Formats: sequence, structure tokens, C-alpha cells
Amino acid sequence: MLTRTIPLLAIVSLVSAAPAQDRPTDAARRAAAEIRREALLPPNGPEGRPLPLVSHWNVGTVPGSFEPDHQIGLIQNGSHVLPWMSWPDGDPDSERFAEYHGRLLRYFAELKLPISFRGTQWEAMLVGREYRQGPESQWPGVIAPDGKRVPRLSPFGPTEPWKDPAGEYVDTPAMKRAQELYPEPPLVLFVSNNEAPDLRWAKHGPLEEQSRRYVERFGAGRSDEFKRRVVGEGWIERYRVMFDAMRAALAADQWKRNVRFVGYGAFGPSHFGRWDGWKVYSLISDKWTDPSWHVWDGGSPSYYTHNWNENRDHWVFSTQVESMNWLFMLEEAWQANPNFWFEMSTWDGNEVNRWMQGLAVEDPEKLAAASARGLPPDARDVDPKLVAKSKTLQYLVDGQTYPPERAAGWVQFGLWLLRPRVVREFRGHATPLAPVKPYWLETVKAVDRVYTSELLSEFWRHGHLVPNPSREHPWQTDIPEKYRDIPRWYLLDTSLDPPAPWTEKTTLPVFSLALVQGEKPNRRWLLYAHSPLEERSAVTIDIPGHGEVTIDVPRAGVFYTVEKSHRPVRIE
Repeated sequence: MLTRTIPLLAIVSLVSAAPAQDRPTDAARRAAAEIRREALLPPNGPEGRPLPLVSHWNVGTVPGSFEPDHQIGLIQNGSHVLPWMSWPDGDPDSERFAEYHGRLLRYFAELKLPISFRGTQWEAMLVGREYRQGPESQWPGVIAPDGKRVPRLSPFGPTEPWKDPAGEYVDTPAMKRAQELYPEPPLVLFVSNNEAPDLRWAKHGPLEEQSRRYVERFGAGRSDEFKRRVVGEGWIERYRVMFDAMRAALAADQWKRNVRFVGYGAFGPSHFGRWDGWKVYSLISDKWTDPSWHVWDGGSPSYYTHNWNENRDHWVFSTQVESMNWLFMLEEAWQANPNFWFEMSTWDGNEVNRWMQGLAVEDPEKLAAASARGLPPDARDVDPKLVAKSKTLQYLVDGQTYPPERAAGWVQFGLWLLRPRVVREFRGHATPLAPVKPYWLETVKAVDRVYTSELLSEFWRHGHLVPNPSREHPWQTDIPEKYRDIPRWYLLDTSLDPPAPWTEKTTLPVFSLALVQGEKPNRRWLLYAHSPLEERSAVTIDIPGHGEVTIDVPRAGVFYTVEKSHRPVRIE
């Protein structure tokens, strides 16, 4: 074990160097035990679904962003955080390394917490200049039919170079020091951005016109189904080579045993069935809906209201509707890999742009007040060019506000629909914490709420999501036959539903779902509902297997328990 190679005095100095404010509180120790327990449970073991954890993509290396003080403070207060850090690099003897990685790893080691590192897309290095100038037989990228080297990774290139990221990112002094500081973590997640430039089977044109190697190996005239399958098989082979090499390059035995590779977006297509070209942006085949769970140990698909497209949190074209497609895919993933780590990344589509950054510096109190209302202090001061970069400003143009409670309702719907291991919020690496903190803390509260309510914990672990057979999912284009009869619609009917037919821009006033426990006649239901645009009173919701109930629905979302012959009981 690596721990035997560390002198005792060095270990003592590492522990004693911790600042006084980093000495774990009783609340932190209680939360750490719960975090550790839930992180190590199997996805579907006897104890049911593991309770969720909360984490982040912003690793706090930019002053004023999600710095270590903030993350440690959350844990000290008892929140259920999956610790996150930047990738260890540079000089491990530097002050920068000591103040960031040294401090965090000492604190996490004291509490025996699982940890996660935000990595880059490690394989992107393989299409860099060094490889472009090397022999063609060692070029991992695309070779076009005319012999030109295209800087996109190829699923048909040599596999040997895929071992090289291990030396670049893992077999380094900084990563070795990280293992010395915390030699026996119970779980280590290497979380990749997973956005390396790569060959797409159809997005950039017919595969025969993109890849000479594909034509040499398979010839022309193959079906789209065949092309998607062989591209997926190629990625499976190459990513396994890379992950095996990265694991082997770790110095500590406990890290080798406990590391898991999680990819952003490494999951099936949420746009499944949305339009007639949806398969162009997928690798669906007769072998899988997506090859990701044959490649990665886990995936973190994006539950995003993107700022670059028209989706809204109150339309049919919404994250709430599209993510219902992931439920049958998750079952497929667990069949292929029973330990597949499923988490979700969230983003409300808001960048902290130049206007917000300037205001944050000039008048932080004014900005905090504006954020609480969900709109800028004076919309006339906003550069119209920034509207396209901010979902909040798009809502403002629509005549709406976006306060933190609206974001809370939206996040909780995804959380209870999917019941992921982790909800990992995205913000850009330089995003200041102050303007987005009220929104982020709603996500933290949504996770902690599952632990503080025994009833919510029980439904999370053992409840069954209730499909709604009265409607079918609105996206039904070119669905493969084997998926045509599986449940994909979980939104419950309400008294406020608009008349059919719905379009993608149809507003759904209330989003609601239910989980059920028990058998007839002793069933009980957990009902969750949120109203993105305004508070709603006396909304009637039809729960399949139970019938109609009438409740009030706030923007922030609400939980009720429902039993036969009883009025719904609100969970505070």
C-alpha cells in the first residue's frame, strides 16, 4: 500500500497543517457518514436507490468563484456534497497546489469522503500537432479519402496511442502527490468534459466521404444501422484502452480499485424521436440505444435549458419532457453494467455575462436583490446582444421572471423523475459565485431535503415512478419497433392542460409526477408538482391507479402524500 511509503512525521504534518476552520464539525462528520454510505451503495441493491448527492462543474480555481471555502462550508454545515476538485497538475510543491489540492484533500481525507476530479477530454491530445506529424500508422485521427489528416478522433484508427493520455494526465508528480495526501479514498470519480473532436457517423457527411479507413475496412453501401454500430464498437475498444492505461498509471492500490470514469453526456439521446433526423445525432443500433454504458463507468447527461436553443421550462420542448426518454435507457444501461453510475448535470442556461460581472463588482447588494427577483435591476441597461447568452433575459423578453424558486421547481422535477446518484450543476470556470449562489443553493436544498424527510427518503429508495397511459410521449418520429410499446410518458394529466394537439411551444402550466409504494389495496403515492410561471391554486391532478386530487402548486414545487380515502397531505 502507498501509505507505508509515507514517513509518519509527514503524515502528522499534513494533518496538523489544516486551518482551524477546516476542522470537521459534528454536522460534517454526520453528513460524511451519510455521503460515504450512499456513494458506495449499488444502484439497485436491497436498500433501494441510493440517496442523491450534490456536486459542481465549477472547481473554484478562479478567485470569487466556487472556491474551497464555499465547498468546505457546505460540508461543515451538514450538506450532502460529493466533493469536487480540479485536475491535479503543475508543481506539487508549489503554494498554489498546497492551498488548493493540499487543503481540500486533507479535509476530505479526515472525513473519509468519496471524491471527484473534473478532468478535460483527455483523449483530445491525440489529434494534436505531435500526432499529426507522426507516421500515418500511429495517427489516431481521421484520414479523409484524399489522404488528408482531419483533427477528429477516429473509431477506426490505431489503438496503441490511446494509452498515451495516462502518461500525460495520471503518471505525473501532481497526481502522485494527490494520492499521497489521500491514499485510501472509498471512491474516486474521474469526470471528463467528454467533448473531444471526433468522427460523427453522419453529421459531417456520409461516412464513406469522411473516412478512408472505414471504406478500406467495410467498403461502401452499408446501412445506417451498420455504420452506427461499427462506430460505437470502435469507440468501445479505444476508450477501454485509455481507461485501462489510466487506471494502471495510478500509484495507490486503493485508487486503482476505486476509480470510476464518468463522462459528461455519456448517455443515450434525450432527443429520441423528436424529429425525423434525430438518429443522425445518435449511435442507436440493434445492440444498444447508445454505446456509452459499454464504454464509461458512468454518465452525466445534461438536464439543461440551453441558452442556444428555444427550449423552455414551461413548454412541451423542455428538459422535463425530453429527459423522460432516459428512463428506459437507464434500465438498459444497468443490464449492460449493473454498477453504472448515473448522475445528471444541470444548467439553467444563464451565463454570468459582462453586465452581471460588472454589477457584481460595482454593487453586489443590488445584484443580490435583483437575483432574488429573477430579473435585472433595469432591463433597459442590458445589451440586447447578451439576451441570446442568458435564459433569464430570454424569459424577460417573454414577459416572465426567473427567481430562484422557479429554478428550484424545475431542478426538483428532474431530480425526482430520474433519481440520479448526483446532481452536478454547471457554471463556467470563471463564473462568480455571488450572482448564482441563490440558484445553486436551491439545488443543495433539494438534495438535503431528501435526507431530512424520512418519508421522502423512503419514496426515493423504494418508490416506483408512475407512467401515464392516457397519453404517449409527444416525440414519436422513427421509433424502432422494440421501443414502441415501452412507457415514456410520466407527466400527469391536470385540469390546466391545454387542449390537443400540442406543439413543441405549447405551454404546460403545471408539471407533475407521482411515485407509488405498496400493493392494492394498501398503496400510497408521493405527488410532486411545480408551476414554472406562477403560483396556481386548486389544480386537479389525475394520478393513474388512484384518481383525481386537488392541490395548490407553487413555482418552487411541492410534495404531497396521497392515500385512498384520505385528503392529500402536504410535506413541508
